[in-house]
Amino acid sequence: MKSYLFFFFRLIVAVLLLQTLFFKFTAAPESVYIFESLGMEPYGRIGSGIAELIAAVLILLPRTIWLGALLSLGIIAGAIFFHLTTLGIEIMEDGGTLFFLAVLVFIFSGMILWNQRRSIPLLNKLL
Repeated sequence: MKSYLFFFFRLIVAVLLLQTLFFKFTAAPESVYIFESLGMEPYGRIGSGIAELIAAVLILLPRTIWLGALLSLGIIAGAIFFHLTTLGIEIMEDGGTLFFLAVLVFIFSGMILWNQRRSIPLLNKLL
């Protein structure tokens, strides 16, 4: 049961990370607005899209689940930070959807990373 649950978490995180790529790589108005507000358009939009793609792939591969979860946590922590400091919870009248999805990805990524802590090479040696 537990392994199915964490596979589900991995799948949800990967799907959420991957679904944003279309918007980032096609310069959708919401994505452009977000990164212009942060003064990071277009490089931040494209760079974060590439990082999210890498995280999604790593989280789906059995040997690199921990690395994908760690990368995802870092990326999403940045997104949550900017929501709370610069962008606000609601972006272009989305009702806070982007923020709440970011929080969901953060929580699931943290749970995945905790579950995979024994797979982390440096921690494995210390434990």
